[in-house]
Amino acid sequence: MSLSVYFLLPNRSYAGDGTRSTLGLSVENHFAYAVYMYGEYPPFNEYNVGNIEWVRDMEGDVFNLGGDPPDVEDLQLTPITIEELGERMRDADVIIPYGLPKPSSPPPDTCG
Repeated sequence: MSLSVYFLLPNRSYAGDGTRSTLGLSVENHFAYAVYMYGEYPPFNEYNVGNIEWVRDMEGDVFNLGGDPPDVEDLQLTPITIEELGERMRDADVIIPYGLPKPSSPPPDTCG
């Protein structure tokens, strides 16, 4: 049975790994989607672009949500609004909040 899975990628630190995880589920015959949140995305090299193209070949997609609308066509991302994403995720079987959110304050000195 194929599942519909959404990876919500809140910051660029986990974006590349999240896209690879999306690809892994796509290869396992699931419908997988990566969503770059807050308009953040990693530098796109040939490897990242190849992963995104492969996700699309496997009937998934990679979305860009929010932020100033960049030239998403140049970045190989599909633009999506929060409303459209909400509609799509209502039909999702699994939603994975991937990685950690940005910290709102710096860590204490004792964590250094």
